[in-house]
Amino acid sequence: MSRISIPTTEQTLPAALPLLAAVQAQLGVTPNLMKLVGHSPAALEGYLSLNGAVAKGKLNVQLRERIALAIAEYNGCDYCLSAHDYLGRNVAKLSDAEISAARDAHSEDARTDAALQFARRVAATRGMVSDADIATLRAADFDEAGVIEIVVNVALNVLTNYVNNVAQTDIDFPKVSAKLAA
Repeated sequence: MSRISIPTTEQTLPAALPLLAAVQAQLGVTPNLMKLVGHSPAALEGYLSLNGAVAKGKLNVQLRERIALAIAEYNGCDYCLSAHDYLGRNVAKLSDAEISAARDAHSEDARTDAALQFARRVAATRGMVSDADIATLRAADFDEAGVIEIVVNVALNVLTNYVNNVAQTDIDFPKVSAKLAA
């Protein structure tokens, strides 16, 4: 059971209702994470705004979902692993092999592999990456915007990983467990 309550519609703050309605309209469901973050309409608005903005960036949905899987695995977030396993399969159309590889910050594709290795390095070093880390990413054909967007996607996923790990959010996707917990 979640350590922080997941509000029902009746318990949701009025300022969060239109934000959650927009999530429902876009996804067809309102995930428990969104309901939980709705305890703070400001936090929900900030999360949704950043998530929407990065979706318009240079990184495609396949790479963004792979980054989400790599960071969720790194942070041991079962909720995010479950959500992004589902989204990776059903939205990004990733294969079982690519989902498994992404959880280990790898890919069959060399460019994607470089991005995932960099993303995990950002998380592991709390952003204190080396010149060599950036050079490796640039050699894989990522420009400055690509570097920044990878970092922002890492930060966005760390945010949800931490919220879910603190709250122990009830998982409302087919359950996937972090390897460190398995």
